[in-house]
Amino acid sequence: MTQNSINPMPIITDTTRSSFAVLHPVSIISVNLTDPFWEARRRVNRDVMIPAQFRLCEETGRIDNLRKAAGLIPGDFEGRFYNDSDVYKLLEATSWSLAGHADPELEARMDGIIEIIAAAQQPDGYLNSYFMGERAAQRWTNFDLHEIYCAGHLFQAAVAHYRCTGKTSLLNIAIRLADHICAYFGSEAHFGVDGHPEIEMALVELYRVTGDRKYLDQVQYFIDVRGYGRLSKPYDRFASDYHQDNKPFREMDRLYGHSVRAVYLNCGAADLYAETGEQALLDALKRMWHSMVTRQMYAHGGLGSRWENEGFGTDYELPNRHAHAETCASVANVMWNWRMLMLEPGARYADVLELALYNSVLSGVSLDGTAYFYQNPLDDDGAHRRERWFTTACCPANIARTLAELPGYVYSTSHTDSEKAIWVHLYAQNDAAIDLADLAHPLTVHLNLETEYPWSGAITLRTDTAGDYTLYLRLPGWCREGWSITLNDQSLSAEVTNGHYLRIARSWQAGDQLNLNLPMPAEWIQSHPYVIENQGRVALRRGPLLYCIEGLDNSAVELIELKHLPDLQPEFIPDLLGGVVALRGQADMHLPEKHWTEALYQPLYTTTVPTQPTPLTAIPYFAWANRAACSMQVWLKAQP
Repeated sequence: MTQNSINPMPIITDTTRSSFAVLHPVSIISVNLTDPFWEARRRVNRDVMIPAQFRLCEETGRIDNLRKAAGLIPGDFEGRFYNDSDVYKLLEATSWSLAGHADPELEARMDGIIEIIAAAQQPDGYLNSYFMGERAAQRWTNFDLHEIYCAGHLFQAAVAHYRCTGKTSLLNIAIRLADHICAYFGSEAHFGVDGHPEIEMALVELYRVTGDRKYLDQVQYFIDVRGYGRLSKPYDRFASDYHQDNKPFREMDRLYGHSVRAVYLNCGAADLYAETGEQALLDALKRMWHSMVTRQMYAHGGLGSRWENEGFGTDYELPNRHAHAETCASVANVMWNWRMLMLEPGARYADVLELALYNSVLSGVSLDGTAYFYQNPLDDDGAHRRERWFTTACCPANIARTLAELPGYVYSTSHTDSEKAIWVHLYAQNDAAIDLADLAHPLTVHLNLETEYPWSGAITLRTDTAGDYTLYLRLPGWCREGWSITLNDQSLSAEVTNGHYLRIARSWQAGDQLNLNLPMPAEWIQSHPYVIENQGRVALRRGPLLYCIEGLDNSAVELIELKHLPDLQPEFIPDLLGGVVALRGQADMHLPEKHWTEALYQPLYTTTVPTQPTPLTAIPYFAWANRAACSMQVWLKAQP
């Protein structure tokens, strides 16, 4: 193996040597998160979620399938054909978690599973427990069955395992399988690409670890052959856009089909662009991103409006109660925006990343880490509840790996002939040691960031390192006005650049302190008029958080109406949902019994509809459905 890096570092997306990436990663272990909000959730991830997912992968036979493939136990494959991927994602999550928190017992458990995977791998490098034994003759014959997709998750797990532990045991398995795939696919005799994109970004990262160009070339092939309708009709019932085979990638102008597949494909294309600089790839990505944020994305950052294809509908088709908004699609949204941010530093990408992360990703897991949402609707009658596990269990490990990776999303760096810079994307309390060295000038910048974000927009950033460098601080999209910044308690005039980052370039002294204040008033937001279901309705937002109302706190949530912008007051309630800032105020409640008969329809009621004042309590969307079952709404009737 020809390694690009002698000393592997736990870097989630390694653009360090990518010629066409502007921003470069900061290692997970360089950022010590001390954030009360996020570290509570990351602790639950380490102590509850990851151990439980190991148990559930055992209970549901997912690891036994690999044992059977290795000949260690008798029996046939059980479960869904993509179940290997759940094991691989769990190994990836565990690896990232171990990067900052040693756990010898958990590491030994992971090593034991890797030994099983190694025993299951075939002499030619092939590895997929579903297509062993009696199905061995069916390999690479049905691209709906996730063979290449599972391989991609193995590659991602192997890269994470290598970067976080320094061990090559899983990486060697991945290289053998990747070599097998690259040798098999690429000619008319062996045409093919998986119906579920995923391997594309995984192979780019494998290229970044090994330096083997054929992995990058294979990504190019997989993107080039998709889009001509040559794959089979998905599951014999969907159109070709379901798996993005309806149009060549470079001609794409919107997101099509299955939401997770579409966004994973875009992640791989963004990674490919970072290495090759092919402008047509970036142009397509930007068109699709613009379509997503202006026509296809929910207010909580979720994607996918239709249950039947787990995907996108027509433009502005964004139903609330029947939103699919799969948790995995929100994770993919974070991943794609992170990659776009590396290519084109702009707060718009970090804004969407933050939106999905704090809302539709975080809502995917209960506060205690024991249950998960597959779908994340914006309206519910109390029937939608989180579950301990799923037959299709893609979401739990996706959340686990995202939480484990989180320190790697806070900062980036950039280097030009005239500037060395640190970019602050997310505001989470931490101590960081960020390498800004070049060959001539060694420099490690020590930063301390203090904040109570997302409950407060007060942010203090102190540097303990003297030197000439630049800091870029993101101005979130929800706070374009009213912000202020001081340096050492003196008002500071800072340039706003790169799509709303504050640029502060100076000769820093150890102990210099920046204080950034981002006002967080509660506000209404409204949908585009073409979102029919939300006409005459508003949602409540404060800072990065979307809010909702639950029946446990409010009478008849379906009948509440806001007749003017209420004087909503944020209030931190320590004994509510683990401690959240709720929004409290007054609203009006319709009294249908005063103007309605039992008839389903009646002539238009032309006089003022009777209402009565009612207290209103709104909670952060991510925390809903953590108490007793009850109704929930995000979009409320309103008369501005």
